[in-house]
Amino acid sequence: MPADRFSRRRALRLAGGGLTLAVLAVGAAGCREDGSEVGGSGGSGDGASGGNKATTGGAGKDGAGNDGQAPEPLWTKTTSALTYGDNDELVAAGGVVIASGEPLAALNATSGKEQWSLKDGAVPGAPMLLGKGTLYLASAGYDGTVAGYDPASGKETWRSHLGKEYRQPRPIAADDEQLYVVAEILEADGSSKTNVIAALNSTTGRLAWKEQRDLGTEENGIHAQVQGRHLVYTDFKKNLTVRDTATGKQVWTHRTTKTNYGFFAVYKDLVIVPQGPKLQAFSLADGSAKWSVETAESYVAFKEPAVLDDVLYIADSDRTLRALDPRTGTKIWQSDSLADAKLTVPRQYVKAGGLLYAATALDEQGGVIAIDPKTGAVRWTFNDKSGDYHAWLVATDGKHVFALHGTKLHALPV
Repeated sequence: MPADRFSRRRALRLAGGGLTLAVLAVGAAGCREDGSEVGGSGGSGDGASGGNKATTGGAGKDGAGNDGQAPEPLWTKTTSALTYGDNDELVAAGGVVIASGEPLAALNATSGKEQWSLKDGAVPGAPMLLGKGTLYLASAGYDGTVAGYDPASGKETWRSHLGKEYRQPRPIAADDEQLYVVAEILEADGSSKTNVIAALNSTTGRLAWKEQRDLGTEENGIHAQVQGRHLVYTDFKKNLTVRDTATGKQVWTHRTTKTNYGFFAVYKDLVIVPQGPKLQAFSLADGSAKWSVETAESYVAFKEPAVLDDVLYIADSDRTLRALDPRTGTKIWQSDSLADAKLTVPRQYVKAGGLLYAATALDEQGGVIAIDPKTGAVRWTFNDKSGDYHAWLVATDGKHVFALHGTKLHALPV
């Protein structure tokens, strides 16, 4: 983009305040996951600006870094990681950190030494989910099973088989009671035209419920979260769907205007979904719209959101970072520090040691960015200078921040 256009846009944004807040009063419009219109409920089908510049690299020895420089890693290891840029391909639990790959290897969080490994442990591209202290994985043997493991030891503690009539069940979400999976429904000739969503008891592995999804929906591209009695998920067909976790019945579904690759946030009784230049919050109970926030320019799109410690953090394609009250959408602060430091837009966030850590999708002018959560000011940026084309992923156990870039896994001090 020409510099003069960028300058005019920046001036307009600063003059206009950057956000428009609208409280909406519409009902659950409703549609099926395949795009056809339905009613709003029921049915079983789916239908303060920061100013610090970021400095790459550095010799700092603590989480704050020294003189704006990133701290040196406690350790760096080459792993078997094979990732596709989803947030659930790097997890930290039970004193270990695990990156999705073959074999699946768990590294000691403090030393970086391999603690255990599992051959055929994870399906490439399938999520690794944590629930009730268990690491859930789809079988890389493609035998229709889903297994649970103790993260600390790698020992299998749970196993379930959805049935021979289903193929490739993949976990999509977990809570303390159930694991939720999506699987293809096999036809007599071995093909598949439809899929099913199901809940498996996390103690016994038995099927709690299953519901067939609409013709035309896909089992891939699903992002899901559980909040109480609500299972919320999106897909690449621009569907936002909520089901009852006790019965599997659809509560409501919306057709969204943008997919944003399915990323969204859940906070208490709200689901918050970015849709291009608009960020919308819907009631989990009935799908009614509660609030919306818009960017100053229609061609500027919101990116992936995250709610951490009761604050919603989100950046847009113009590299403006915002902290919002997730209950109302009210602005807490807005920062241009990402643009000032010429950094790539973040796509994933964690908090540890009083700092907000953001991982970027692109390596150039990116990496893991340490941000002041009270102001949005950039403290430092860590980049391994490998030039790897993979997206950065970030995870924390509260004592360390783990940064995965391609096959390189770094442990940063907090």
